[in-house]
Amino acid sequence: MNSIKVFAPATVANVACGFDIFGLAVDNPGDEVILTRRNDSQICIQEITGDGGKLTKDPNKNTVTVPIIKYLESIGSNAGFDVVLHKKMALGSGLGSSSASAVAGVFAANELLGQPLKRKELLPFAMEGERVACGAAHADNVAPALLGGFVVVRSYSPLDVFQVPVPEDLFVSLIHPDVEVNTKDARHILKNEVSMNKAISQMGNVSGMIAGLMSSDYGLIGRSMVDFIIEPIRSILIPRFFEVKMAAMDAGALGCSISGAGPSIFAFSKGRETAEKVAIAMKNEFETVNIQATTYVSTINVGGPKIL
Repeated sequence: MNSIKVFAPATVANVACGFDIFGLAVDNPGDEVILTRRNDSQICIQEITGDGGKLTKDPNKNTVTVPIIKYLESIGSNAGFDVVLHKKMALGSGLGSSSASAVAGVFAANELLGQPLKRKELLPFAMEGERVACGAAHADNVAPALLGGFVVVRSYSPLDVFQVPVPEDLFVSLIHPDVEVNTKDARHILKNEVSMNKAISQMGNVSGMIAGLMSSDYGLIGRSMVDFIIEPIRSILIPRFFEVKMAAMDAGALGCSISGAGPSIFAFSKGRETAEKVAIAMKNEFETVNIQATTYVSTINVGGPKIL
């Protein structure tokens, strides 16, 4: 192949109680990347759509190309590519926009070069895209976008991630309100220390989430979706957050919290019908204060990136 088109999915990071260690992939939205081999060793971004002109075409500063450059350096390749990036979700949405671009790019490059590395081995390169985007090479978005499913980052030093099986009837309702939350700002306001009581409560919920997912115990999943550490701080950046969360719960959601750094909000539900009702309820709540919002309903995407 000389050219390839790849889709990489949006993701929900933190998943309430699992700050920087939990992440999951969804079916929609996502980013698309077209990679075409060049006759030289240059990496050139030819076109970017859907970003409103905000993203740089400098390959050393864009999240889609930095992982490719790091990857080529690692495998000792002098391959060159023309890159076209189609952004299919809003920047700074809290849905892993930068990670979707990073994953699509490095996955496409690996495919065009005959898969010299296994998919999981691409993760450190995809993380470099996150470093460009927000200054921290965290994996809770790129890992599920690359590997699919519900992913746990057990350790960053050394990097150790694993996937957790999920119930087939677990659905995710996502809503992205038309408000802006800067990822760097959302990290900056967090405290560096937490109380012992909050840490203990959070560890209990992290354990409960894993056990609930693995045993298809929907009640346990819902009870574990309580964040004592991050949500109380970041929620102040999202207008009507608690009202939207209450609307989701009243519509039958198992639990509801902030997706990544926000402003997007996600909810878990058992069954698509309930998840659709939850999405509508959240959207209606935002509309009471004239905030427009986009909703998505999806199962957990276990496939990760795919060739289109």
